[in-house]
Amino acid sequence: MNAMRSGISPILVGISLALAGGVLAVAQDAAPTPPKVIQIMREWLKPGKGGAVHDKSEAAFVAAAAKGKLSHYMALNSLTGKSRALYMFRYPSFEALENDNNAIVKNATVAAEFERATTADGELLEGTDTAVLTFNEDWSFHPRPDLSRARYYEISSFHIRPGHRKDFNDCVKMVKEANEKGGTSAHWGAYEIAYGGDDGTVIALTHRESLKEVDQALSEAKKFAEAVGGEDGLRKLDEVCGAGIESSHTELFAINPKQSYPDEAWIKADPDFWKPK
Repeated sequence: MNAMRSGISPILVGISLALAGGVLAVAQDAAPTPPKVIQIMREWLKPGKGGAVHDKSEAAFVAAAAKGKLSHYMALNSLTGKSRALYMFRYPSFEALENDNNAIVKNATVAAEFERATTADGELLEGTDTAVLTFNEDWSFHPRPDLSRARYYEISSFHIRPGHRKDFNDCVKMVKEANEKGGTSAHWGAYEIAYGGDDGTVIALTHRESLKEVDQALSEAKKFAEAVGGEDGLRKLDEVCGAGIESSHTELFAINPKQSYPDEAWIKADPDFWKPK
């Protein structure tokens, strides 16, 4: 609970995601509000199969998505934990997710390109899994849907104790109120598992424009502690959160523009990063 009480890794994702692999489902353009549905595909890389080798393999997916005029997605490479790559797709609804999948299935040329890319990419992987999650506004705190200048992601996952959803809700409320009162820089978008993971899994996404923002978050721990009520308040927070949370985990990822199919608005805002010459 240290991350939560300092406001550093605002509640919640590491990623208790699980599911079946397959062709990439492609995502909705970035919107001015947080997407209601996200899909995260995770690839576990074999030793020595990351970096430029994986960049080249993933370029085939980007080319296929562009040819099919599919929706955009962002690639994340792990900086902590086991070597893996995440592909984050954003949708306004489940219908939009279905429409993108159908667009691949109904276009034989694009479907064939995805199949070839999947076969080739499989040589680099130990496995894949996927999850679909839905946005929870009540558990989010000042989410920032504009990803054009994002460079990193803190992804934290919390698993709610069975039968203790109210305790978890109370925990989140206390954390949000302390961050608001303390005027911290904390922000996150919270998503709850819908498919592909254990029930009760909640993830929070916090993107960073630089790791200097993490230093800032660390420096705000005192503000948070004072706002929550000092030592007594921190003890109370631990009790409430401990009652509601069975386990938690946080990881750090770097955004990889070479493996991403970026929104045109992102490219326009920062072409040197998303489409370097």
